[in-house]
Amino acid sequence: MKNPIIFRRAVLYSLGLGLSSPLMAQEDPASVPVERSVFDGDYLTAGLGVAVGPSYEGSDDYTISPLPVILGSIGGIDFQPRGPGIALDFIPDKKDAKVDFIFGPVVRARFDRQNSIKDPVVRSLGKLDFAVEVGPFAGIQVNRVLNPYDSLTAQVDVRWDVAGAHDGMVVFPSLTYFTPLSRSVVTSLAVSGEYVDDDYADYYFSISPAGSAASGLPTFTATSGWKNVGATMLTAVDLDGDVTNGGWGLIFLGSYSRMLGDPKRSPVTSIRGSANQFFAAVGVGYTF
Repeated sequence: MKNPIIFRRAVLYSLGLGLSSPLMAQEDPASVPVERSVFDGDYLTAGLGVAVGPSYEGSDDYTISPLPVILGSIGGIDFQPRGPGIALDFIPDKKDAKVDFIFGPVVRARFDRQNSIKDPVVRSLGKLDFAVEVGPFAGIQVNRVLNPYDSLTAQVDVRWDVAGAHDGMVVFPSLTYFTPLSRSVVTSLAVSGEYVDDDYADYYFSISPAGSAASGLPTFTATSGWKNVGATMLTAVDLDGDVTNGGWGLIFLGSYSRMLGDPKRSPVTSIRGSANQFFAAVGVGYTF
């Protein structure tokens, strides 16, 4: 049986929800018999949820938005969500391998400070353009770390904006531990960070003299460095009690990240927002 889900390499985005349930005490994952799983071949998971997150990076205002999710594996190519985007893993997993390698392209859209700027002072700085970040991602996954079905995955994205918005680079390393808690409950815990270059930092976090005059915020020049570090916890519950046969499931996700460096010191964060960033989502998905 493959690691039975949907989120074993995710990222998304990370500390958050745990799930306290009698389901966790019903079965030791190591005692679950190995049977054919919907995840053994091609599969697709489609879902829709609702998310609560900051109005912009560094904001202390929060907005509610829909969260569509699609992921799966077709012809040996795994695909997984990346925020509003997708990553494709072109290296097929080998059956019963102790170590799997990960490599492929990633595309991520960035809508920061476009339409949901709740703070009137930050809004006076003007809307920013839509960014499309493209690049490679690579990693390594170690299977059967503490039980027969868990995994530990280290991977990194390197993305460049190709839409002419920030014109910069983002490096996104992450470390994710995945494990089933019972036949019907799986969870993952990820830690991650984001490093940004001068172009990205300047576009989203600098305040120009014109911006200072319009908003009343002091001028500020942001440069490259670590933008944030954080942790995410994701839990999925299969509604018929057996995650290996697909069907309907509930998804719970929560994350916390801490702004660092110039993104933290920028007036849009230090004066008008907060370095503490929270994100939560709940949704329903169907796997077939």
